[in-house]
Amino acid sequence: MEATPEHQLSRMPNNTALKQQKLPAHQLQFSATVVLCIFFGTGVFCLCMGVILIRSAKNIKRIEIKYTKLCANCAKLRENAFNFDKECTCSVPFYLTEKMEGNVYMYYKLYGFYQNLNQYILSRSNNQLVGKDVRDVEGCAPFQVSHDGTPIAPCGAIANSMFNDTIILSYKLNSSTCIKVPMLKVELTWWTDKYVKFQNPSSKNLSSQFAETTKPPYWHKPIYDLDRDNQNNGFLNDDFIVWMRTAAFPTFKKLYRRLYRIDYFTEGLPAGNYSFKISYNFPVTRFGGEKSIVLSTLTWCGGGGLFLGLAYTITGALTWLASFVIMAIYLTVKKKNKTFLINLSFKKKSRKQNWTESKILDMV
Repeated sequence: MEATPEHQLSRMPNNTALKQQKLPAHQLQFSATVVLCIFFGTGVFCLCMGVILIRSAKNIKRIEIKYTKLCANCAKLRENAFNFDKECTCSVPFYLTEKMEGNVYMYYKLYGFYQNLNQYILSRSNNQLVGKDVRDVEGCAPFQVSHDGTPIAPCGAIANSMFNDTIILSYKLNSSTCIKVPMLKVELTWWTDKYVKFQNPSSKNLSSQFAETTKPPYWHKPIYDLDRDNQNNGFLNDDFIVWMRTAAFPTFKKLYRRLYRIDYFTEGLPAGNYSFKISYNFPVTRFGGEKSIVLSTLTWCGGGGLFLGLAYTITGALTWLASFVIMAIYLTVKKKNKTFLINLSFKKKSRKQNWTESKILDMV
């Protein structure tokens, strides 16, 4: 008898219950009562969650101010690319009717800006962004190198189109006193973005690390000069990281600042007269877009969108509807089966009685 080759023996599974598929199995068979209880319980849970989420979303204080048309002179100036080095500021006053209690967040919102184009999303260098090689511009077309062949840092279309308006919020204490609202520009990003996906080159002197690179064409400052704080400078700048996380839809908002709760603002933003001082740099009129500023509070479940609450409510309502349909079908089938069993029992009894009577007659 020929011996089995070793390479064939090594491919044979072990003689165990798991690998030989001999484990005991149990098939769950739920009764109609258990299924109905599960459906009704799921419906109640979804309806309750939906009501709670909708009520929470409606408790959010929110105000949005579109400033593209309010700063029409600046918007017209930015239509011409040759005016990129000219300063243009505008002031947008507004009145806050209700007090915004708790943490307040400032967002910038863009309309008609498509960050979801495939070529736009791919136009970046991850090796460069994690600090491995600041001169690696592969995949950053069409913003890889400058006209003289110097690598761009950060390279790519996403970085080049970074939102660069400067927004300062002021509060009018009285007719003669106006103070700047303290805002924080750190801790705006996801933890994974700040500490995993973006890293500066391993050197305390950032300017020397980026010496052989140049800034993107539409930037006013180089990457190593975004902030005086080294923890918020270079590729670790929060505004830069927030912008680099692309949006899925053409209308989106991104976190810009959060309220520093001190002095007059320990409880939030009081009602009263405010104004935005905007350094207008980001052009949107050329592609028919629009810009706005959003001030908003948050709840325990996040932002003020109604989608999640409505989704839970609709799911709960449909589950309850399905529960009643299943129960109606179950009761109908149960009633028919009961009638059928009664008729069957009656027929058997009648047959037995007839058979007995026929036997008696035969005996007589």
